[in-house]
Amino acid sequence: MKRMVKLFVSVVPVLFSAGALLANEGVNPNSHYGAYAIGAALAIGLAALGGGIGQGRAAAAALEGIARNPGASGKIFVPMILGMALIESLVLFGLIMAFMLSGKIG
Repeated sequence: MKRMVKLFVSVVPVLFSAGALLANEGVNPNSHYGAYAIGAALAIGLAALGGGIGQGRAAAAALEGIARNPGASGKIFVPMILGMALIESLVLFGLIMAFMLSGKIG
C-alpha cells in the first residue's frame, strides 16, 4: 500500500503539469490540448500498470499450480500463455488509444 501511495504522489504532479507545459500564448484558450495529453498519459500508464499486475498474478498462480502438481504443467501452461496474450492485447489497445489521443494534440 505504501508503494502505491508513493507512486500516486510522484505521478499525479507530472500528469497535472502537462497542461502548463503545453500552454502557449498563441493557442486558443478553449482548446483541450492539455486534457488530451493527460488522457494519453493515463491511457498508456494505466494499461501498462494493469497489464503488468494481471500478468504477474497470472504467472504466479500458474507457477503455484505447477509447483503443487507438476504433472499438470502441460494443462496449465497453454491456458496461461493464452491468458497472457489476451492481457497483452488489452495493453496494446491502451497504447493505440494513447496514440490516437496524442494525434489530437499536435
